[in-house]
Amino acid sequence: MSARKSVVPSPEAIARSHRQRLAAEEGARAIADVERQGVEVRKNMARLRELREAKEAADAVIAETLPAPAPKKRARKWPK
Repeated sequence: MSARKSVVPSPEAIARSHRQRLAAEEGARAIADVERQGVEVRKNMARLRELREAKEAADAVIAETLPAPAPKKRARKWPK
């Protein structure tokens, strides 16, 4: 038995290295897509937060200008 490996790679070794290379490229693309989507989600969350805060501020101003609601009178219970 020879302890040395042959210089020419086997077809299985070529296929395995090809699959590994494709998997590494696909993984890099997937990570980039996830990061890009994360950035988009954070931008949208910031936009929605600004809209909500602006609405809450406008509602607070309107609530200050409106008169306080009159307290309701209790209904009188009539004896049976």
